[in-house]
Order: sequence, then structure tokens, then C-alpha cells
Amino acid sequence: MEDNTVNEPLGQYGRPVGFDQVWQMFQETDKKFKETDKQFKETDKKIKELSALFTSQWGKLVESLVEGDLVNILNHRGIQVEKTIQRVKGNHKGQNFEFDIIAINGKEIVIVEVKTTLRVQDVNHFHEKLWKAKQFMPEYNDKHIYGAMAFIIAEGASERMAENQGFFVIRATGNSSSIVNKNSFKPKAF
Repeated sequence: MEDNTVNEPLGQYGRPVGFDQVWQMFQETDKKFKETDKQFKETDKKIKELSALFTSQWGKLVESLVEGDLVNILNHRGIQVEKTIQRVKGNHKGQNFEFDIIAINGKEIVIVEVKTTLRVQDVNHFHEKLWKAKQFMPEYNDKHIYGAMAFIIAEGASERMAENQGFFVIRATGNSSSIVNKNSFKPKAF
């Protein structure tokens, strides 16, 4: 026996729904989809904002961890630090720059780039930026500038690469940080 019934939506009391009623259901469904899409977009925006906040706060935490011991570890290496400055930002001839930490004494400064995870491209980028430090900050033209890269984790050969570029290599460890270069290491002046 063959079933010839049509699968039409049924309205109240089991009667087939007319075209206008079907069209109204589509419009209501479309409206609900748009509302859901709007909620997804708002949620995505909030997640991105929270992610940026977390990343920013995490970076500040790592910078503070490094900065807290920086004077001691540089003094131990013969650079008598008088003061440190965090997050030095500026613009020189239309080019923005930012340095995470600068340790200063009368004739030398150490510019420290802080990374949670140190990567080879970070070393390359910092090396390029360090060569421009005296252009960016002419008040330090009469100083010897040294570079330092501080991190929690190093990927690949980034640690060795930073040392080969003449940078102090600083690993942040727990409640302190330490320079991991050999005692005989001589930093490169920029």
C-alpha cells in the first residue's frame, strides 16, 4: 500500500499550514538566527578583549619580574645601575618605538626586551630596533648602549642567537631572574 500523504507543516488542530504562515515561520527563524549571530559576535568581541587584557597583563607581570632583579644582576656584571624605566614609548620622525625596560647609569644604558617566549624572530627584531635606539632617544647619544633579552621560555636557538648578537640573556625564573651568559661574556655596545 502506497502512502500519498504530503509532509506539510501542521498548524493547530492538525490542519496543514498555508503559505503565509510558512513565510511567517521563516521570517521568525531568520530573526532568531540574526539575534544568535549578533550574540556570537558580541561573545567573540568579549573573548578578544579578555585575551588582549590577559596578554597585556601577563607581559607586564613578566616585565616586573625581570625589572625587580635587574639592578642586582647588572651590578653583579659591573654595570652600576642608577635607575630603571619601564615601557619607554615615543615617535621619532613618524616611526613609533617602545622599549620594555631601560637601566641607566652615568655612561651606559641597558635596553631590555622582555618576552614570555623568546623566538628567533624576536632576536632579529630587537637587534634592528637597538641599532636605532640613539636615533629614537638622542638624549642617550653619549652613552654606551647594551642590549638584553629577557624571557621565561626560549624556543630553538633563540637564546644562543641573542648571545651571539652581543645581548645579555636573562631568564626569568620564579621569583627572580638571572643572566645566563658566561662570566667571561662581554656585551656588545651599540
